[in-house]
Amino acid sequence: MPATATWILSVIDWAAVPVGVFALIHALLQRPDAYSAADRLTKPAWVGITAGATAVLLLFSFAGTGWIFWMAGLVAALVYIVDVRPKLIEVQRGQRW
Repeated sequence: MPATATWILSVIDWAAVPVGVFALIHALLQRPDAYSAADRLTKPAWVGITAGATAVLLLFSFAGTGWIFWMAGLVAALVYIVDVRPKLIEVQRGQRW
């Protein structure tokens, strides 16, 4: 594999880790009742999902044999960021006029 391709894969690998860490920290800092008010899974469920996603992103590599686990971890973190996080923010902020 060319050096450039190896470098690009390494950047992709390590760029995903902060995504998982951000999702985990955000999940930890939210109020537990906001999850039920937003009609999402409970706080312990999302903390577990994002913690597992972050661990998988750290343990597996996009270019390695465990790429499917890495991809699942990235998808789990992104689902939290794209779907759950906006609902939690909306619920905690209230209706905007």
